Amino acid sequence: MQHRIVVLGAGYAGAVAAGRLARRLHSDDVAITLVNAESDFVERVRLHQLAAGQDLTPRPLDEMFAGTGVEVRQARVTAVDVDRRSVAVTDADGAERTLEYDTLVHALGSGWNDQGVPGTAEHAHEIASRPGALRLRERLAGLGAGETVTVVGGGLTGLEAATEIAEARPDLDVALVAHGAFGDWLSGKGRGHLRKVFAGLGIRVHEHAAVTAVEAGHVVTADGTEIPAAVTVWTTGFAVHPIARATTLEVGDTGQIVVDRTMRSVSHPDVYAVGDAALATGPADKPLRMSCASGVPTAWQAADAIAARLTGGKVPTVPLRYFQQCVSLGRGEGLIQFVTADDRAVGSALTGRLAARYKELICKGAAWGVAHPLPMPARRRRVVRPSSAEQPAGAPAGAAETAEAAA
Repeated sequence: MQHRIVVLGAGYAGAVAAGRLARRLHSDDVAITLVNAESDFVERVRLHQLAAGQDLTPRPLDEMFAGTGVEVRQARVTAVDVDRRSVAVTDADGAERTLEYDTLVHALGSGWNDQGVPGTAEHAHEIASRPGALRLRERLAGLGAGETVTVVGGGLTGLEAATEIAEARPDLDVALVAHGAFGDWLSGKGRGHLRKVFAGLGIRVHEHAAVTAVEAGHVVTADGTEIPAAVTVWTTGFAVHPIARATTLEVGDTGQIVVDRTMRSVSHPDVYAVGDAALATGPADKPLRMSCASGVPTAWQAADAIAARLTGGKVPTVPLRYFQQCVSLGRGEGLIQFVTADDRAVGSALTGRLAARYKELICKGAAWGVAHPLPMPARRRRVVRPSSAEQPAGAPAGAAETAEAAA
């Protein structure tokens, strides 16, 4: 029997992991199923563009994985039973089904985080998902000249959303509300360029302002200030998908799955977590931040570890570190903040049109890498099948486990 690998989620991390596994393992030995709620691959790093009225290139998953041996299944994951090695899904036709696995790659990622602020769910828009970005797009299209758009959150997503909207709709009154100092994690050069671009686009910035409530027509800060907002865009971080917390997997306070250096669950060795779903540590033992920059390397690591363990090879470790933070500031401006391995800003930064082109290349490269997970091995490796004496107790018949996994 084939070793059944089920990958949950086809964002950057899940899609890269599935493709890389398919290119490393022989199709006669493994059956790889990629489960995703949508039929298309969503370029999450471009959702601010979609919200601002731009059309993105369609990327159907069936086409991206055609000929790879990966079975793409459009379905919504409703439950995971890691003790029985099964996943409950609702297919696109509404039918409820169960998928069994020998190895699970959990890559369900994250969604928006309303931080528990009253009124956010009722009155604010999010751009952490394509449906959310499309709803915001429709709402923005209905705004008249001079109406206010307030972006809450001074991180990367907030900066990109505010500048994209202001550039696309110069007739709107756009503001950004930051909890701390504006761009306080950037170098001096980075902060200076950020202020220059925001001033040029006419974006008002409210610093050191904690939003405590979102209401129809305005947001309220901790000191009682009401900031006008015909539309509120909420970008204060991400919340991990809740399904892992409902299992017996060991998870952290955030609900992320606790993993070792190979992205393997510390409580269930047949489960791997990648991207935003994983509580993984990088340099200086700091947790990796939720981002595409973290997701792709963790996917490489998990796929290579799974392939090595199934084929009896040496398990590699991919260095998990950061090099830069890439920020688009509209279509013609950008900021590339170079950072230390543990994601702290250094003095050097790339700015302006060249930085915008650099960021665009990064985005295109990330999308290309989903369907072309390099490097391509000269030969796909065969799974090592242990004798029945080596087979771990309770494992499904035909499950391919290496001696390390059996131990």
